[in-house]
Amino acid sequence: MEYLDIKVLDEDGKEKPLRDLVFGRWTVLYFYPKDNTPGCTTEAKEFTELLPEFEKLGVQVIGVSRDSPKSHQRFKEKHGLKVKLISDPNAELHRALGAWGKKKSYGREYEGAIRSTFILNPEGEIVWKKIKVRAKGHAAQVLEEIKKLIGTEN
Repeated sequence: MEYLDIKVLDEDGKEKPLRDLVFGRWTVLYFYPKDNTPGCTTEAKEFTELLPEFEKLGVQVIGVSRDSPKSHQRFKEKHGLKVKLISDPNAELHRALGAWGKKKSYGREYEGAIRSTFILNPEGEIVWKKIKVRAKGHAAQVLEEIKKLIGTEN
């Protein structure tokens, strides 16, 4: 599980291995392309709305993009977001987990972040993943998957 040793920037801009942020509790790790873009804002708002449900189950929700901690802070303030947002400036974690690759937009092909979500158990193991997700309604789908995984299907 080398991905746990990849260093990311936490919300305070401190470099830490992913392990320090996820070890010891269930974690939803969702990758999104860019702060303040329509789909990414929708996804972050939906995770924020459902955050109390995740927290009741002992689950933390962390969003990951290449944006800087300062950009994340502005994004959170502008939209009232409560989820943690961490930075993977060189896309090292994105690449390690398959959340980076070729994309097409208006006929142009380029490499970039692929909207993806991973559920990690308290040991940091990936127990569920979905690559190329649709932003709208995704947070609710992830909540249902978490309930199945930890055995609380209420």
